[in-house]
Amino acid sequence: MTRAEEMTSGNDNRMPREPAAAAALVERYRREPGAGPLPWNEVLATLLSHRIVRAYRPDPVPAPVLAMAMAAAQSASTSSNLQVWSVVAVEDRERKARLAELAGRQRHIEECPLFLVWLADLSRLRVLGAERGKPTTGLDYLEGLMLGVVDATLAAQNAVAAFESLGYGTVYIGGMRDRPEDVAQVLGLPPDVVAVFGLCVGRPDETRPASVKPRLPVEAVLHREQYAGPVPAALVADYDAALRSFQAEQGMTQSGWSDTMLHRVRGPEALSGRDRLREALVARGFGLK
Repeated sequence: MTRAEEMTSGNDNRMPREPAAAAALVERYRREPGAGPLPWNEVLATLLSHRIVRAYRPDPVPAPVLAMAMAAAQSASTSSNLQVWSVVAVEDRERKARLAELAGRQRHIEECPLFLVWLADLSRLRVLGAERGKPTTGLDYLEGLMLGVVDATLAAQNAVAAFESLGYGTVYIGGMRDRPEDVAQVLGLPPDVVAVFGLCVGRPDETRPASVKPRLPVEAVLHREQYAGPVPAALVADYDAALRSFQAEQGMTQSGWSDTMLHRVRGPEALSGRDRLREALVARGFGLK
């Protein structure tokens, strides 16, 4: 029996781990978990302790760490083994500064020692088809872009888990979609390639610690057999209170979740330039049929 199996089996080896599992759930949801045994292992400990890290030490990320994170990324599932994603690792200070500017002047992009830009990449198959005289018109449909976005996301999340298991902090940067044509120019991207998001990576600065942000109650996102309908108002109210508590601890404006999220989806003016994303994708060569 493996160590993980021992931890999740019904034997006594699991019992000392249960308090840690309960504590992790309390930190993630800001409420006590239900009764009953809780499985626990190192993988769950890494995943449940995920937090946004925006403050980094200057230490570079060693090449072997990046190599293992990439191996983890490439171990993620990929639709039909198409592998229609790529990533650009950026360490150059000036290039990071330019990308930070394009993403709304997010200082942590400049501060992190390693910035990864994850890409939906249809060009690899497009070029391969051209070299072999084979048609690739199947890439001209919206499904092609969807495959690239999903594959890149799965790969990136595997990489995040790998980095965090090794003591590194991360934060995703959706701002790579604010000005995708300019990002493409900075990174030298060919047609049929677009940045999906960025990822800051580095050793967390212990003088500016990050905390686990509470999430919606699991009942708000887990449906059984069929979609259960709107989230009960009481659950939203409870989560607003939990997030306001977190915001107060972090010295942030206490706005809760519902008001903040509704403000962010109020209209195209709230999308930071991403309201023209379809236009930018067409300009990058995506068919979107």
